[in-house]
Amino acid sequence: MANKLTAKTKNFANNKSHANNKTKRVQNLNYQKVNINGVTIKTTTREARTLKKASK
Repeated sequence: MANKLTAKTKNFANNKSHANNKTKRVQNLNYQKVNINGVTIKTTTREARTLKKASK
C-alpha cells in the first residue's frame, strides 16, 4: 500500500460549449507511485520530480 504525500486537492472548473452552456467538471490530480529509498509513495508528478532530485 502506497502512502499519499501531497497537499494538493482536485481542481473544479466548468466545461463550456460553443453555445456558451456551462457544466461543472473536476480536474483530478496526476498521481503516480514512486519508489524512493525502498518506500513506495503516491504523489503528483511534480512532487515526484522534486523528491527524486532531493534524494540524489
